[in-house]
Amino acid sequence: MKMFKMFSFLLLFSYTGLVAAAPEGWAPLLEPAELNQILSGSEEVRVITVTGDYATGHIPGALNAPYAGFRGPQTNAGQLPSIEALTAVVQQLGITSDTPVAIVHQGSTDVDMGASTRVYWTLKSLGVENLAVLNGGFAAWQTAGLPVSTDASTVAASDFVPVWSDAYTVHTAEVEQLVTNDAARLIDGRPAAFFEGTQVTAARAGTIKGAENLSYASFFNQASMKSASDLSSVLSAASTSDNELTVAFCNTGHMGSINWFVMSEVAGMENVKLYAESVVEWAQSPDRPMDNEP
Repeated sequence: MKMFKMFSFLLLFSYTGLVAAAPEGWAPLLEPAELNQILSGSEEVRVITVTGDYATGHIPGALNAPYAGFRGPQTNAGQLPSIEALTAVVQQLGITSDTPVAIVHQGSTDVDMGASTRVYWTLKSLGVENLAVLNGGFAAWQTAGLPVSTDASTVAASDFVPVWSDAYTVHTAEVEQLVTNDAARLIDGRPAAFFEGTQVTAARAGTIKGAENLSYASFFNQASMKSASDLSSVLSAASTSDNELTVAFCNTGHMGSINWFVMSEVAGMENVKLYAESVVEWAQSPDRPMDNEP
């Protein structure tokens, strides 16, 4: 078993790469108290609720932005919607490239955070510059005793026309080449049973050939992400190959987006990408090699 190349996996909470438009205290991962403080001092932040029952309660001023609008068809939810469909979503939410956007999931389980991280990855790929995920989601916000509203909020639509960037993305054809050439770290973010081929929701059991397993759940204490030092310890102990590019994946790019978020956005690793279509698409062809296939 090999180790991540650890230039320094001390988590980067200075986030100097964020543009000047970000509110004071902004970071990719915000605790409820931190987000509340930011909202009390800025009217520019767009809060979007991606999972949970918006009508029964949400952060005051938050918009309803159902996760399904950022996902593909039922046959392969990991697929990206068309750029036209995504453009319509961001415009309806009044989002522009420099709108600070805080993404909120319901937060009843750790896997639910994958909705926020997948939306974060999508918006970043569309050119939105200042993004954050609420650690623990709306459930953590409620537990902290912070304000809750049942009033539906609306905003004026934007005229933002995003252009998709593949800077954080690999597609199936690229993964085929990476596997053939052993040219990337492939990180399977699913629980071990999926990786080992004993549990399956795709056309074939097992994992992409050459992949290593780092379950998304290792980053959590219950439904919230672990502390900075604990996240660093998880990453430093993970096994993988020594190639430069790191590709996170899962079944449909949901759990894998959590891994991408921790590695790329929280730990500051460079050249980390998400294979959004993941195993559900990969396993559709019998010619694509898999490990741990019964």
